[in-house]
Amino acid sequence: MTAVVLSLAPHVEDRLLPQLLDEGHVVVARPAGAAEALAILERMDADALVASASPRHCDGALLAAARARGLAVVLVAGSAADREHAVALGVPDPLPADAEVRLLLERLERGGQTPQPVDRPDPASPAARGRVTAVWGPAGAPGCTTTAIALAAELAAGGLRVALVDADTIGAAVAPALGLFDEAPGLAAACRLAAAGALTGAELDRVAQQHRGSRAAFSVLTGIGRPSRWPELSTDRVTKVLDACRSWADHTIVDTGFNLETDEEIVSDLFAPRRNAATIAAVRAADTVVAVGAADPVGLARFVRAYGDLLELVDPPAVRVVIGKVRASAVGIGPAGQIRASLLRFGGIDDVTLVPNDPAACDAALLTGRSLPEAAPRSAATAALRRFTADHLAERPDREPRRRPAWLGRAQPA
Repeated sequence: MTAVVLSLAPHVEDRLLPQLLDEGHVVVARPAGAAEALAILERMDADALVASASPRHCDGALLAAARARGLAVVLVAGSAADREHAVALGVPDPLPADAEVRLLLERLERGGQTPQPVDRPDPASPAARGRVTAVWGPAGAPGCTTTAIALAAELAAGGLRVALVDADTIGAAVAPALGLFDEAPGLAAACRLAAAGALTGAELDRVAQQHRGSRAAFSVLTGIGRPSRWPELSTDRVTKVLDACRSWADHTIVDTGFNLETDEEIVSDLFAPRRNAATIAAVRAADTVVAVGAADPVGLARFVRAYGDLLELVDPPAVRVVIGKVRASAVGIGPAGQIRASLLRFGGIDDVTLVPNDPAACDAALLTGRSLPEAAPRSAATAALRRFTADHLAERPDREPRRRPAWLGRAQPA
């Protein structure tokens, strides 16, 4: 008798489940996808994993966890795409979905299929995989959306293929800030495709909108228009979308929500949706997290308190601190020195980028539906964010970037 976890497409499960039970085997769980199956393996004892060879039902993390626990693993492929996915996971001979259950049992008795080494491109290589940067800040509107849009615009102006993703489930603002329609949120559509294992570069092109700025264009996956739609942006879905974006764009900027609170301690259902899943998934998946705070007594206090929560999710070296709206009227004489001293004393932060307050430039960007660098290229705030982008984010891919007309690189009057 074998204790089996089934992570199968419904039509395959309908055929195999009765036959496995008739043969005297015990099916201990029937998860709906790879993420749920992984959670089950971590808390339940099993002898074998039988999974459909699709991104939705089996991924590298699930396969590695099953092998680490000594489970016999059999992948079942129902299409050419499934077989390609199995090969990518290191299983060159998945079982056909219409094969007799006898063949499945024989493979389980032999210990399942042994994954083979796969020659994959180096994930750290910009030519193989793009980078992801999450822009996060505490409650109180410190300027995360303005910063995220400005960073995307600067990277695109440098010739990179850039995607801007609005993953804020509480106050998504990228679409209205850029004058884009958001009746059909692009991120929600991408998440549905990811859940179905159908998210490709072509589909991302279809669901994304283009912001065609005066300096360069970049793609936008707009956020949900109503906060009540947050269950659509689950951890698994958002993670898969951002992973797909690495192949779709050279650099992906993610505008996140402020809340990093987890609710596992107050929710008994292990698989229930999590209110802040999109934000937490984005900061965990990012190569760099830009932590944005506001330069006033309330904003700095909120930032320091929330910064500790951020470091519980992200390694400190991956965090870059940006404090915006810097002005003497809110902090006192010598605001830069006072802000740096406060962050070092109360937060242990010794590396910070300060962005001067420029409400006129920000208003001009909102009024015209443009990024800050486009609306006010000579603004002091623009200059600070441009230096920050060049110093911390502008890693160029090995492939040839898009060429721009020379006149696009010239500064324009504010």
